Amino acid sequence: MAGNRTFTMIKPDAVADGHIGAILAKINEAGFRIVALKMTQLSKKKAEGFYAVHQERRFFEELTSFMSSGPIVAAVLEKDNAVADFRTLIGATDPAKAAPGTIRALFARNMGENAVHGSDSDENAAIEVAYHFAVTELFA
Repeated sequence: MAGNRTFTMIKPDAVADGHIGAILAKINEAGFRIVALKMTQLSKKKAEGFYAVHQERRFFEELTSFMSSGPIVAAVLEKDNAVADFRTLIGATDPAKAAPGTIRALFARNMGENAVHGSDSDENAAIEVAYHFAVTELFA
């Protein structure tokens, strides 16, 4: 079922702006089943671990500081073609370039505070799910 799952986080900006319910509704309306869900706050260290792939990039410090600045909502979503379909639903990283009606077009503040994270491959989805959830927290 790995190819039918993806990982998402509602980022601190969207949580602070009160968009959790609206984003979860868009996810449900798009045909995704939520199989795991929790609100938490990433420590700086946990954010650095999650974004380790970007540690050499100049935005790494800003990204990890932002991602540990407030609560997030982590979720595992299930649907056929989950990764690609969710990437379409969230829209481009830059909300100014995101298609109308996508989550980022509707709820993101800017490119750095872009409301949600979505896995970019089946392999990364599996890694990201395991980073945030124990097997016992997944309800298929």
